[in-house]
Amino acid sequence: MSFLWNLLIAVLSGVFAGMGMGGGTFLIPLLTLLMNVPQNVAQCINLLVFVPMAVITIIIYAKQKLIDFKNWWIISIPACGVSTLGVLLAIQLPSNVLKIIFGTFIALIGIAQIISLIVNYVKNKNKTKQNKNKN
Repeated sequence: MSFLWNLLIAVLSGVFAGMGMGGGTFLIPLLTLLMNVPQNVAQCINLLVFVPMAVITIIIYAKQKLIDFKNWWIISIPACGVSTLGVLLAIQLPSNVLKIIFGTFIALIGIAQIISLIVNYVKNKNKTKQNKNKN
């Protein structure tokens, strides 16, 4: 049964990652809630899963000429450094603290998405009103 749960979790996180939502957003909670994996282990698994997916994504985007190879280092090098520091910090923190930090992070992302949806809705509604007034 454990294999089926692992397979389901892998498929769900892969689908969400492929949709651009970030597989870790679902992988970490699914591992911790359904499989009782400690938070720091779940985050480590997420990082390990991320590496091959990132390589494949880079290959696909490079083939479509969607990567600016002249300026890749502006984001990549700081991101690698900060990620390394984050991993070193996460190793030191208790699992309960990581759960609180991750939960807060996910909640803030959700709030930001809701605000973004509301702002875009209001903008589109105002544009529609303006277009109707012009006609």
